[in-house]
Amino acid sequence: MSAKFLLYLGHALSTWGDRMWHFAVSVFLVELYGNSLLLTAVYGLVVAGSVLLLGAIIGDWVDKNSRLKVAQTSLVVQNASVILCGIILMIIFLFKTQLLTLYHGWLLTMCYILVITIANIANLASTATAITIQRDWIVVVAGEDRSKLADMNATIRRIDQLTNILAPMAVGQIMTFGSPMIGCGFISGWNLMSMCVEYLLLWKVYQKTPTLALKCAKVEESELKQLNVKKESDVKPAEGVQLIVEKDVTGFEPQQEKEISCAARIAEPFITFRDGWVAYYNQPVFLAGMGLAFLYMTVLGFDCITTGYAYTQGLSGSVLSLLMGASAVTGIMGTVAFTWLRRKCGLIRTGLISGIAQFACLVLCAISVFMPGSPLDLTVSPFADISARLFESEPLPTIASPEDKPEMVFAAGMPNLLNGSTTPANSDPEMSPEPVPLISVSLLFAGVIAARVGLWSFDLTVTQLLQENVVESERGIINGVQNSMNYLLDLLHFIMVILAPNPEAFGLLVLISVSFVAMGHIMYFRFAQKSLGKQLFVCCTPDPKAVSDSSPPGNTSTV
Repeated sequence: MSAKFLLYLGHALSTWGDRMWHFAVSVFLVELYGNSLLLTAVYGLVVAGSVLLLGAIIGDWVDKNSRLKVAQTSLVVQNASVILCGIILMIIFLFKTQLLTLYHGWLLTMCYILVITIANIANLASTATAITIQRDWIVVVAGEDRSKLADMNATIRRIDQLTNILAPMAVGQIMTFGSPMIGCGFISGWNLMSMCVEYLLLWKVYQKTPTLALKCAKVEESELKQLNVKKESDVKPAEGVQLIVEKDVTGFEPQQEKEISCAARIAEPFITFRDGWVAYYNQPVFLAGMGLAFLYMTVLGFDCITTGYAYTQGLSGSVLSLLMGASAVTGIMGTVAFTWLRRKCGLIRTGLISGIAQFACLVLCAISVFMPGSPLDLTVSPFADISARLFESEPLPTIASPEDKPEMVFAAGMPNLLNGSTTPANSDPEMSPEPVPLISVSLLFAGVIAARVGLWSFDLTVTQLLQENVVESERGIINGVQNSMNYLLDLLHFIMVILAPNPEAFGLLVLISVSFVAMGHIMYFRFAQKSLGKQLFVCCTPDPKAVSDSSPPGNTSTV
């Protein structure tokens, strides 16, 4: 089997386990805390904040260590953390009543903190795995063939799209027809088996691709342009660039490392954080990366927020599962459109076309805000629910009562995670004397689903721009900062929902989301204009910048 196929197989196993865990841990925390969103919100904030602060440091660690060591270490830490977390959750589900009575409930609280901490470690390790495999290994395996790199990126995204739907559905059914404890055991067992198989697959890919054993040491700024032309697979490295075997790559000279003072060691993470963001800002693809990050500031996706809003508008779980399946199909269509557009119009123009297509579809979402059935009510303060909760004296339940209906937590494999209204949001919309018109919500989801074509094509464009234009010695830290930017905007989107959680304000959140998407694509347009100039709107021609910067010497073929 080829290294490319083995890489696909390993990514599929890793993504399947990752998606199952990300879905299940949110459901587990809701179930444990009496169907309250408090633990889930804390977990989301901790994860986003950790990647925001540590993204550059993780990327720098990826750059300074050998490829195999980074991949194996992050893989083991990620899976071991999930397995340990699953075991702790099983213990909590088995003995939660006893834990609640011990030490006035503080032991149970410590268990919650431990679960969130270990789950966060697993997410950080997953970030390191994604950086090293999807931003570095895949570039080396593809070699100099940029068309092959584009095809591999598209295939990776197709795998992501399928697992995004199938993995949560699978584990959701296991927990629904079994129990949360059985779900914990299944996920722990899967990660144990998957870790062994993925470890073997990584080793096989490493053995089949000798160039993975070579890694360029970090060089001075004056030598960076030479690295863009001369790749690690060249027999003769560029002048001033030292090509060294991975096991010798540490990022520091051994003699220098001994001389580093204690104060310097303490300051090193902060310096790395600063240098990473400065290096990211100085990248030629900075505006393109920022444009992608701005797309994360949105409620127009199939996350818990949009799903919960759909429940309040009368959509059933079965309808939502069909809509999620349709979004996966359009996402795969986006990966196909990316490869076709790239061949016809060049990489940079593909991002521009994809952005226009996505924004045009999201206009339907903006229109839906003003259509019949929309709960938008400007007379209701978006912060009304926050004010009401601040003055409530009733404590939150800590353990789910036996009378709680399980279908309110598990509906088509997705939890009902929105209860923003002060009126009962769990009442059956079909029992209401005046059914909610479906015109508004139908337009909303039509726009969201159709926009996935442009969204994933744009995401692949920016991903490949980062792969092609960031030098090998900085791939880790630059992609780490990119992940931090993505999480920062994602964090802001959750804060926005927390500040305005009631359904009457959801229309405002939709309009804000569309505005941020527009700003992101304006940034990308500025990047494309600076890169191609007057050639931007001349289609069916290769990108001059891509040819000059990415092709090996003597090769003038279209990339």
